[in-house]
Amino acid sequence: MNLSSVKMVERLKESQLSSSVHQKLVESGERERLKELLRTKLIECGWQDRLRSHCKDVIKQKGLENVTVDDLVAEITPKGRAMIPDEVKRDLLIRIRTFLAANS
Repeated sequence: MNLSSVKMVERLKESQLSSSVHQKLVESGERERLKELLRTKLIECGWQDRLRSHCKDVIKQKGLENVTVDDLVAEITPKGRAMIPDEVKRDLLIRIRTFLAANS
């Protein structure tokens, strides 16, 4: 098996594992609980307000008539992800790991 084939197999295994984890989270209702927790934490840390402000800046810069929803989403998504505090990411990851450990 060559290196390219090995990488394809690894990606397939990762994809299957990700699908399995997602399915467990959805079936248990934990995904919705985690989404709500994330939403709350992002509001509490001011992320939502900062992202809203960034959206307004993008619209002002480009002009309301020149911005579509798709353009706005493409523009703000990378910045929005980068603005999520590490503490929030860590907490969510710990909760997912704890859930998986308890349900494996």
